[in-house]
Amino acid sequence: MKFENAKLLLSKYVKGETLLRHSLTVAVVMEYFAKELGEANPEFWKSAGFVHDIDFELYPGEHCVKAKEILESEKQNFPEITDEIIHAVLSHGYKVANSVEPVSQMEKVLYAIDELTGLVFACTMVRPSKSVNDLEAKSVIKKFKTPAFAANCNREIISNGARMLGIDLNALIEKTILAMRAHSAELGV
Repeated sequence: MKFENAKLLLSKYVKGETLLRHSLTVAVVMEYFAKELGEANPEFWKSAGFVHDIDFELYPGEHCVKAKEILESEKQNFPEITDEIIHAVLSHGYKVANSVEPVSQMEKVLYAIDELTGLVFACTMVRPSKSVNDLEAKSVIKKFKTPAFAANCNREIISNGARMLGIDLNALIEKTILAMRAHSAELGV
């Protein structure tokens, strides 16, 4: 899926600035990981990351459930919507909203970094600079160990995602920070 089409698709279902920023953050981190892993089509990963919360604004109580219905119904307008994208979107809600397990590398990355980008963003916002450019992984780890900080960011999902990927939590956090730094101006961090 081309990223421009992913933007058109998501704009039909998401209007809120916070969710749009989160979607873009997840998208750029997905693209970063795709490049790191030598994937042939990083734009596809970016697009999947961008639309991952397509149902959240309209159906927060049915998140990762309504997404399949929405994406299936949009296939006629966006023929680039593949079963791979649909499965990735559904699997980021594994063991929270559904039982769709992340299987592919792309799905595992999306599962791991969705919550993590929120935690990194929260860590950024409490810094005097309010910038990801001077944020270090050790600061995020310290906040990770404080459950009351950014309490909505599910640490268990982040840890499980790192295990699924076979990557150290510190490395996952560092790569996520680097990806967000590369796009700090457009993300507003």
